[in-house]
Amino acid sequence: MLLGLIVGTVVATRKDPRLEGRKLLVVMPFDAADPAAKRGSAVIAVDTVGAGVRETVLVVQGSSARMAQGCSECPVDAAIVGIVDTVDIESSAD
Repeated sequence: MLLGLIVGTVVATRKDPRLEGRKLLVVMPFDAADPAAKRGSAVIAVDTVGAGVRETVLVVQGSSARMAQGCSECPVDAAIVGIVDTVDIESSAD
């Protein structure tokens, strides 16, 4: 599962019919302990929760993406499954 920031949208007029009516979003993964630090390349994900640009989201990939609501028959490798309200990281005082 990835934590990411939605940075854009994808519009595809020609696509697999099973993706018709589905919103595709560009998600930039980041490190929860350091949100300014990117964690790899951007991911294109199918939105299953009504997320939008500049929201922090949870993304699942691979077979987990096909388990997301309404994605069992879709050719997807990443799906947005949650909109994050807050992230709290406790630091250990060693």
